[in-house]
Amino acid sequence: MDPAHVARELEEFLATAPRACVIEEGETTFDLSAAKYSVSGENGKCLLHLWSHERNTVRRVVDLERKNGQLNLAIQRFGKGKPSWIEIVSDRERRPPAVQRQARLQYQRLLGRALQRTFPDWNVEGLVSTADLEHSFSPVYTRGVLRHGRSTICVFGVNDSELQASVDGALTFALLWFQYCREREVTRSVVEGLRLFIPRSRSAVIQARMHYLHRAAFRFELFEFDERGETFEQLDLSDQGNIATRLVHCPETSRVHERFQSAIQRIRGAVPECERIVLSSTELGFRLHGLEFARARVASPNHRFDRTPEIVFGSGPHETLLTEQSEPLFEDLMRRLRELRRAEGDKKHPLWRMQPERWLESEVKKDITLLDARLDPRYVYAQVPAFAASDRGMIDLLASTRNGQLAVIELKADEDIHLPLQGLDYWLRVKWHHEREEFHGFGYFIEADGSAHALSSESPILLLVAPTLHIHPATDTILRFLSPEVNWNLVAIDERWRESVSVVFRKRSAGALGSAGSA
Repeated sequence: MDPAHVARELEEFLATAPRACVIEEGETTFDLSAAKYSVSGENGKCLLHLWSHERNTVRRVVDLERKNGQLNLAIQRFGKGKPSWIEIVSDRERRPPAVQRQARLQYQRLLGRALQRTFPDWNVEGLVSTADLEHSFSPVYTRGVLRHGRSTICVFGVNDSELQASVDGALTFALLWFQYCREREVTRSVVEGLRLFIPRSRSAVIQARMHYLHRAAFRFELFEFDERGETFEQLDLSDQGNIATRLVHCPETSRVHERFQSAIQRIRGAVPECERIVLSSTELGFRLHGLEFARARVASPNHRFDRTPEIVFGSGPHETLLTEQSEPLFEDLMRRLRELRRAEGDKKHPLWRMQPERWLESEVKKDITLLDARLDPRYVYAQVPAFAASDRGMIDLLASTRNGQLAVIELKADEDIHLPLQGLDYWLRVKWHHEREEFHGFGYFIEADGSAHALSSESPILLLVAPTLHIHPATDTILRFLSPEVNWNLVAIDERWRESVSVVFRKRSAGALGSAGSA
């Protein structure tokens, strides 16, 4: 296969698979959600360069094939006559389906046996771990009921072999199961509550979330299940648990811009409409409609002690150092980027489709008052690091109202069943830091003269923002179970948000931004 064609195919696959993993000789060597890569198809060779904190690898790719959501690469090793193969899978979960089914069936039997022994006065009924797409039930989880006369308790569990993301997501589906049982059992029995079973030492996220469910109206219980000992330990939901959260200092924008002034001039000369994003005191990112395409940073070339600014460019994890030799590649990427990364661009191209939520974030940031007129446009912080207990670690947007009430804004460009509870994650962590008066100390909400902008003592507002046709049907159900303490505001925007952000309708809890109802 032509090396240039191989390089294009490889780049297109990686651009649309941000959670891809590289597997070589049965071992996962690179997780591209954290690692970096570059692809070169010049001089008659296609070279794939992969690097992370743990390792650095260059492979010559001589052929490839797409199969079942993965890319198989034929690579030529130095000094080896026959090519070998490596795999790039689009997602970290790659257990064979038969292995997954067996693990889930075994867990279903274990859970049933432990439930019958621990709650002998209750009958265990209908335990299943099969998909029900009509009601959004996943085969990842085991669901069923405990029954005693006319009393019913819903049970829901996830086994220890599942990814942490699946464990964290269990509460969304458990609440849907609870609502389904309440509707199904309305003429047969009284559904008293929900018992959720989570693997040992993996319940921190769910415990924090369940603390903010409407526990005065519904009976929710959380247990850790030791599969080996077949024992349960009930957790106290009045305790928020160990919230693994920390703030990172807000960088001083003016100093970073001054440090990288020459890089700013170079990049803006190629892409005048780009956004500058301060990533740290030593890194400055450049984005076009949310897509980071270049970065200026301080580096130590050739292991010298002196540190000099450099520019790297590329989309996603793809990264190339800007030099005289790579200048033509840089100019070509900038030209294609400006042509494709715009509202009227080619919707089938990866550069148009990549990172839609970041694109939405960039549009909302232009005028935060489009979401609500009471938001203060002077204080808008994007991608604030404040959460380390799950895969996602960034608040999309952190802002405040004009009277100083904090606002947590969670954005989704595509349908996501977990929108309410993911938003709740960030809301409760912002609330945690606010109660400890940490934001000013970390450089957030500071006036131009250096004084602290007054923040209200009220709990934060949670704004959940998504295009109208991309709000999951289960969203209303999940929001119904949140505590009245959570001031949520569901904001549906027009599907043509890339052209202009406009609110189509909103739903509010009793406390959100002052009044209830729809607008």
